[in-house]
Amino acid sequence: MTRFTAGVEHVLRRAGWVPHRRVDISRWKASVPEFDWHAAAEDFLTEFGGLRVDIDGPGTTCVREPFEFDPDLAVGEEERFADLSDRYGHRFFPLGEVGQGEFFLAIDEQSVVYLVATAVLRHGSVDLALEQLITGVAPERLSPPPTGATFN
Repeated sequence: MTRFTAGVEHVLRRAGWVPHRRVDISRWKASVPEFDWHAAAEDFLTEFGGLRVDIDGPGTTCVREPFEFDPDLAVGEEERFADLSDRYGHRFFPLGEVGQGEFFLAIDEQSVVYLVATAVLRHGSVDLALEQLITGVAPERLSPPPTGATFN
């Protein structure tokens, strides 16, 4: 069994991804130290960091838009990520952007990928998120927990 559907793998390969791809993430660790680094972010960027996927057109349930995996695109948004992380109880780390920067891509400590702006939308695990981003499947909008909720 392959990791991605043939069409999704083709799009990823066209963007420069290959199985077992490994890139040095030290430049991002140096350029965005203010963000809450965690193992899921490191693993994701080691495999997919630096890729730009140029797609467009209709998708399954939403329009397909280009996206890029570069955490430097979120420089200056540290407070937004910290606030949303506190509000939703996840450690959101910026992965890049979707479209013309309308949404940031983020990953939490459980390797779940999100779209982040003033709201948070969940795509799911890394492989599912890539499938959905490339095929144009709309993410699920998260409701913030009630005010005063605590997280462990």
